[in-house]
Amino acid sequence: MLGAVPTVLLFIVLVLSYQFLVQEPLTATLKLRRARTDGAIEDAQKAIERAEARAAEYATKLRQARAEVYKVREQRIKQWNAERDAALDAARKVAGLKVTQARTELEAEAAAARKSIEASAGDLANQVVRAVLPLAAGGSR
Repeated sequence: MLGAVPTVLLFIVLVLSYQFLVQEPLTATLKLRRARTDGAIEDAQKAIERAEARAAEYATKLRQARAEVYKVREQRIKQWNAERDAALDAARKVAGLKVTQARTELEAEAAAARKSIEASAGDLANQVVRAVLPLAAGGSR
């Protein structure tokens, strides 16, 4: 057993030197690497969150802009419809006035024609009687 003591001591020195010379720097390097990797992942996640927030903000602004465009478009359509309705009403009034004038003129012409017919009705009756009576009496023309 006495011969194993130097081997055990040498083994302990080797383990301790490995611990101080290799294991600790390796562990520190791995911790640093892990921290940097985790930090990069966190930074990437934060960047993704910021990008998503901006995208949501842009989408909201786009929706608002579209709503504003639709609102302006609807206002213009209402204005155009109102102008069209006003023009139609004006045209209807003008047409109504023309119809009324034409009706008045037609009624005046009809009244004048009735008077003319009534005035000439007696003469026409006499002509018919003269034309029919000689034929009915056996006369000839």
